Amino acid sequence: MNSWIRSAAHTAAGLVAGVFGVLLLAGTGVAMAGTGQPSPWQINLQGAASPVMESIHSFHFFLLVIIVAVVLLVLALLIVVALKFNEKANPVPSRTTHHTLIEVVWTVVPVLILVAIAIPSFRLLFLELDLPKADLTVKVTGHQWYWSYEYPDNGAFSFDSLMVAEADLKPGQPRLLAVDNEVVVPVNKIVRVQVTAADVIHSFAMPSFGVKIDALPGRLNESWFQATKEGVYYGQCSELCGKDHAFMPIAIRVVSEADFASWVEEAKQKYASVEAPAQVAQAEPAAGAVSSAR
Repeated sequence: MNSWIRSAAHTAAGLVAGVFGVLLLAGTGVAMAGTGQPSPWQINLQGAASPVMESIHSFHFFLLVIIVAVVLLVLALLIVVALKFNEKANPVPSRTTHHTLIEVVWTVVPVLILVAIAIPSFRLLFLELDLPKADLTVKVTGHQWYWSYEYPDNGAFSFDSLMVAEADLKPGQPRLLAVDNEVVVPVNKIVRVQVTAADVIHSFAMPSFGVKIDALPGRLNESWFQATKEGVYYGQCSELCGKDHAFMPIAIRVVSEADFASWVEEAKQKYASVEAPAQVAQAEPAAGAVSSAR
């Protein structure tokens, strides 16, 4: 066997071993991403905490199977060609120019693969874009470089949410992700998210919920999620929006329905707008009135 064939075979064997190694790591969870925030050395999507993200996970693994199968098929064909049709093994090359069966196969099989991918992808897009009846609405406004949130269904209070500086982090708060005022939503409730921007284009992204939607000035976009697990989930702006783009994180705390009701009552007091005292104009008294008063 020629040296280049031997090298190609070794390379192919290494590639196959690497693919199976990655799949093994993914299966055992050694380097799997956590839920709610990124993990060091992660090789997969963040854990799912909503029905949409669970569907994204399923579609992702479905595509992974197809990709691995196609790569292995191409690899096998390359090895066969290198071994069977090299100059030593096949000194008299074939002069065949057309092969009807092969041409039909390499046209039909890719079409079938694309159809197999298209059907679940369209279902996933419909799931993401078809907003069900919401139990709660949260309006999100992107600014340079922080987020503002409003709860129109719960008293119309609003608040700003800014990143906690590294020097002010408390134990358990992740760097560049923790915020001073978290969004709070009840578990297992459908939350409609209305997103806009006050200055430039931003993007509201929450990986564990499968939500990523642009925030555009002068336009109101909508998305939704249904958090299935209590906890704190982190995201970030995913559209380059200026010099502090990396410092406008998103934090959503999912709590029980009772805790959410308690938080709403506290938030109404905490974030209540302070109205300026009314100024009543004092009219100058008429001359006769002044005289009579004297």
